[in-house]
Amino acid sequence: MTKTEDEVLELVKITENAISEKKGENIRIIDIHDISYFADYFIIASGSNKKQIQTIADNIEEKLKKAGKEPKGIEGYPEASWILMDYAEFIVHIFSSEERLFYDLERIWKDGKEIEL
Repeated sequence: MTKTEDEVLELVKITENAISEKKGENIRIIDIHDISYFADYFIIASGSNKKQIQTIADNIEEKLKKAGKEPKGIEGYPEASWILMDYAEFIVHIFSSEERLFYDLERIWKDGKEIEL
């Protein structure tokens, strides 16, 4: 079942709040509707260490599960320098500061529109 735009944005907001609750930093939401076939939004955030990055991911998974949304996949959890959480309509990227600078997704996806909720 395809979610409506409002339903997806509500899940994105839940995700943003889950990141903020665990003191995630530099949260960015990029609308990639017009430039991507595999997702509508990227949510990008940073954590200061491995444990915090994993805690942020755990909190996102818990909050979205309560909202009825399960991930299609999660990558990078054990290493926790970059955790990718695929929720179909949106993808969450939680980086260490170093990895975020190195991969620079904001530059790569600069044709997307950054939004605030």
